[in-house]
Amino acid sequence: MNYFTILITLLRDRENFVEEIHHKARLKTKITALLISSSIFLAIYGGIIGAFASPLQVLASAIKLPALYLITLIICLPTLYFFNAFFGSKQSISQSLALLLTAISITAVLLFSFAPVTLFFLITIRNYQFFILLNVVIFALTGFIGISYLYQIMRPEPEQLELSPVTSGTLVEEKAESDFVVVDADQKSKKRVTKNVDPAVKTRTNILRFWLGLYAFVGCQLAWTLRPFFGAPGQAFELFRPREGNFYLSVIQSLLEILTN
Repeated sequence: MNYFTILITLLRDRENFVEEIHHKARLKTKITALLISSSIFLAIYGGIIGAFASPLQVLASAIKLPALYLITLIICLPTLYFFNAFFGSKQSISQSLALLLTAISITAVLLFSFAPVTLFFLITIRNYQFFILLNVVIFALTGFIGISYLYQIMRPEPEQLELSPVTSGTLVEEKAESDFVVVDADQKSKKRVTKNVDPAVKTRTNILRFWLGLYAFVGCQLAWTLRPFFGAPGQAFELFRPREGNFYLSVIQSLLEILTN
């Protein structure tokens, strides 16, 4: 089975790919292919950023970067699924997993596309703080694109009502008193009218927004817990570092060191 073919299909025809997930078409195959292909791309990029320090760091980062994204998914998936199910979503947990993996796969591909750029700066500029900030920007950009795409494909859509052809200039009143459609004088074709949004749809939309923020927050903190990904020049290899400080303070400190040097 060519897992990368399925990934390319996602990149070229995202709308149809997501539609197939909604219809549960080849769901297990998609999940397996996206899981494997995204892990490979993330492992490659992890190895590149680990090359700043040592061969051992290359191996460790190649393992830890895919683990970062997948563990974050495992931690956050139950919250999204059960809250959505409670408020009326008919989506199965396999469908939710497949949709989340599409976003992770897109993020992984974008990170992989930055690999030549990262490798170039790794070779030409041996500045540890600059290399960290460069990758913070790359991870933030690719993560934002992935999360934005996830919001688009998982956002609940309000119900739509299809109207039959009506005569021109007619004012049409539908079930809800506040819902009206004015048909233009020259228009006789069908129109679609959005009814008053179900409160459950609004709630699920707000849950999704909250969950995306939670997903980003958990991911950042988990990245800090799994560090180092880059290693530090002149220091012995460490698989993990003591849990102290946090991700956000580290970024601020790196930025201040670059500005003051």
